[in-house]
Amino acid sequence: MPLFPLPDPPAPILGTAVVPWTERHEFDEDRFGRQVHTIARGLTRHLYVFGSAGEGYAVTERQFDQITRAFWRSAQEAGVSPMVGIISLSLPTVIERIERSRALGFRTFQLSLPSWGALNDRELDAFFAETCGRFPDCAFHHYNLLRTKRLLTSVEYRRLAAAHPNFVAVKASSPDPAVVADLLTVAPRLRFFLTELAYAVARRTHEVGLLVSLASIHPDRARAFVAGDDAHRSADVAEFIAMGATLQALGAGRYHMDGAFDKMLFRMSDPTFPLRLLPPYASATEEDFAHFVASLPAGWRRRDSAPA
Repeated sequence: MPLFPLPDPPAPILGTAVVPWTERHEFDEDRFGRQVHTIARGLTRHLYVFGSAGEGYAVTERQFDQITRAFWRSAQEAGVSPMVGIISLSLPTVIERIERSRALGFRTFQLSLPSWGALNDRELDAFFAETCGRFPDCAFHHYNLLRTKRLLTSVEYRRLAAAHPNFVAVKASSPDPAVVADLLTVAPRLRFFLTELAYAVARRTHEVGLLVSLASIHPDRARAFVAGDDAHRSADVAEFIAMGATLQALGAGRYHMDGAFDKMLFRMSDPTFPLRLLPPYASATEEDFAHFVASLPAGWRRRDSAPA
């Protein structure tokens, strides 16, 4: 069976669409659609919904269906290559969400491991068999994050990639050079999408994709970060570290979900984008956002922008 094609070379940017909620915590479909168009026009056409930043862990099945339908429509309008993240403690729910999304037209999915308890090797293999193995006409990414209680290494990835030709890529956010070096031993069989700090290191030796995070606040500079040379990327790293430290300090003891931070990042492109998360999770405040903007290095402050 042939391998699925990798994302377009040389190193595309993979971005997330976060979910805007009204004051009554209802999905704001119009604003969501504008967001997809804004990101597609200015940053990347490789876009996913329902990663950890997209609150895929928090939505009801009705909300999941409502948002995936809206994402499919907006992706077709904006020329986006769309991916749906699947987060659930229940494997049957994971399967059903893939089935319903597949019926809409989606063929690329992002998997996160069930997180009630860390999966052992037997359970890990069963999870991939019931997702990648069950849907051979779909391509799958794995989001390797500590929230799932188990971080995979090259050992597991080599075994899973050999078993499932449609397992094509990994998202990872660890900046640890040793962790990144280990993962890259499975490249190019698996394509790796790394956040800014790890990306700057990995691009010295490998063609990897950027899992864009902090750099998304300024799409022009994000694209330059990918297109530039190693010296250019290294010069940006100190500023990324400072921006990340500011965000963590703002959230310390008050909010901790990825979406709280990512909504502030997208607010740089749409000044009216709401910061709220679905309850019970705490959100960043207007004061937090203002503090973050004031702390930005001069080169990362956006020119005046308005909602798309």
